[in-house]
Amino acid sequence: MQDHTQEPLLEMFIFETVQLLEQLEQLVISIEKSGFFDQDAINEIFRIMHTIKGSSTMMNIGSISSVAHSVEDLFYILRENKTSGFDQSKVSDIILESIDFIKEEVRLLDSGVSNNGDAGPLTGKIRNFISEISGQQDNRQSTTADGTEEQEYTEGSNDTNRQENLKTYSSVIFFDDDCGMEGMRAFSLIHNLKDIASDISHIPENLTSDADTDTIIRNSGLKIRFMTEHTYEEVYNFLSQTIFLKKVELTETTDVAAGETDDSRNKGNDESRGENDSRLYGQTELRSVDPQQNVRSNDVSGRLSASQHSIVSVNVAKLDKLMDLVGELVISEAMVTQNPDLEGLTLDNFQKAARQHRKIISELQDIAMSIRMVPLSATFQKMHRIVRDMSRKLDKDVRLEIIGEETEVDKNIIEHISDPLMHLIRNALDHGIEPKEERRAKGKPVTAVVTLEAKNAGGDVLIIVKDDGRGLNRQKILARAKENGLVSRPDSELTDKEIFSFVFLPGFSTKEKATEYSGRGVGMDVVAKNIGVIGGNVSLSSVEGEGTAITIKIPLTLAIMDGMTIAAGGHKYTIPTLSIRESFKAKETDVFQDPDGNEMIMIRGECYPVLRLYEVFKLDTCVTNISDGIIVMVENQGKCICLFTDELIGEQQVVVKALPDYIKKFKKVRGVAGCTLLGDGSISLILDIGGLVEYGA
Repeated sequence: MQDHTQEPLLEMFIFETVQLLEQLEQLVISIEKSGFFDQDAINEIFRIMHTIKGSSTMMNIGSISSVAHSVEDLFYILRENKTSGFDQSKVSDIILESIDFIKEEVRLLDSGVSNNGDAGPLTGKIRNFISEISGQQDNRQSTTADGTEEQEYTEGSNDTNRQENLKTYSSVIFFDDDCGMEGMRAFSLIHNLKDIASDISHIPENLTSDADTDTIIRNSGLKIRFMTEHTYEEVYNFLSQTIFLKKVELTETTDVAAGETDDSRNKGNDESRGENDSRLYGQTELRSVDPQQNVRSNDVSGRLSASQHSIVSVNVAKLDKLMDLVGELVISEAMVTQNPDLEGLTLDNFQKAARQHRKIISELQDIAMSIRMVPLSATFQKMHRIVRDMSRKLDKDVRLEIIGEETEVDKNIIEHISDPLMHLIRNALDHGIEPKEERRAKGKPVTAVVTLEAKNAGGDVLIIVKDDGRGLNRQKILARAKENGLVSRPDSELTDKEIFSFVFLPGFSTKEKATEYSGRGVGMDVVAKNIGVIGGNVSLSSVEGEGTAITIKIPLTLAIMDGMTIAAGGHKYTIPTLSIRESFKAKETDVFQDPDGNEMIMIRGECYPVLRLYEVFKLDTCVTNISDGIIVMVENQGKCICLFTDELIGEQQVVVKALPDYIKKFKKVRGVAGCTLLGDGSISLILDIGGLVEYGA
């Protein structure tokens, strides 16, 4: 295959395999909750593994193909023999172990590393289980990367005794509009079809190298003729599982004998096999299927939370570029309407046109942002697997409840919150949830509940991880904080919020013994840091004996944010509105120095550090007296400091720009998270509140 086609084909394979694995993982978790593998579930798993096997074989990825093939064989046995009495828990373990193996192989492929995973132990384990449930030795030889032949339990048998049962079918396949690479998708479908059919011919004939193939299939569909012993329903269901399927037409033909010659079947260039060819259309039975309506009314359809939609896959880099251009448009519009040359002029028609221009740009901005928005459902559903695995290993009975999974956030934010959420869920099960005996002794239900909730709060999203476990021990946390030298005030002056915030400090842990999941003092500080990177913050509340709730507050998008523009030393800076608690004028008498010489200010009985921005950034300014400037109190991770600035300029929506690479490469910029262009064309640096709080605390 040519190098220029390998990359998009690999990208398609990775994307679709990841989707199928996520569906499969959710399905298995749902099956475990229901308690048994019904026939519909077995068929669904078989079809998913059959698809992965076919596509990985086409891509010549032997490790993935071998594992998928082994799992497919297992479920073929379960489906065809309707074997009962097997260890369903062991089947779940095998599937999940196979999912993990394939995920790792896909991850390596995605990172450009050759997949060298050894599938032998896993496929051997599956073969042994097949022998166990079938009561006989598995004679199947494993598929290997060197291409050795194997005997398999798949549907495509060429047994000559079955030739008399062969039926001839004709089909036309239409893929989703704009799905792309129709020729390669058709090639994958034909490759999979060989497992259940023989004597396959198709139009167009060349699916991989003809430049016109995609256009032909897009306009006229993929026309296929084949022979198989399977029933109409079985073939119809098989074709209906095609990824990115828009419509399938299937006909069982009666005017072509099963034993017709190759010459009569393979007239690929004969125009008589066009749409008017009676041999290709409508002789016996014709059906069309719309995948959005092709939802089975059984339990399996209810198990999968993500319904099928008409989706166009777009590279994230293109969405980033679109958002950048919209941001530039917002800035250029402000530069026009706020141009100093217009000051004092009465321009009614201009103002009317400017308002219409602003309205259109706002709508375009909303659309561009909505394209980048994705629901949290996929991220939330992954947590079921973590709860399932940890519950087994820790011997705790835990149920995960998900609320508000339809809440949408920016695609880039999704990538930043997955790991923090994973750690918080693990922490809840390991630290928070008590063992079964302890819960019984306290009169609690043996089954603990961990709740994962998302909801909108203005321009932000709140994600709450809550458990009904033992809660945090205030005195234990305070004692450990004292041991680490973190407490400098009397105990009576410390609030619960301040004490609980110690758990977010690096190296802080109250776990006496390190486990596989926690207790090494690494984790909660990383959670706070990762959330801080995307302009969010984390807060914690707990009631001892009742449970703990951790709330993550994040912006809807990283591309555009609400900010307060301030001035210091003749320069303009932007503070994220999310981080501002209040702003006020102060008197000289309000400010004092602590024993270490740090400047502090007393506000409503509480002391806060004062950070003068002109000193931090080494600026020349005539505004040095506290009473001449403005104090802006900002907060990050429960800690507050007061920034001394020259003046407040105003609040506005700004487009976030990353700092140039050459600045980040050659100089560590403290207290600056990015930059933005203001309406007058000037540059404003966006302050990193987390860094400033750490610097001033």
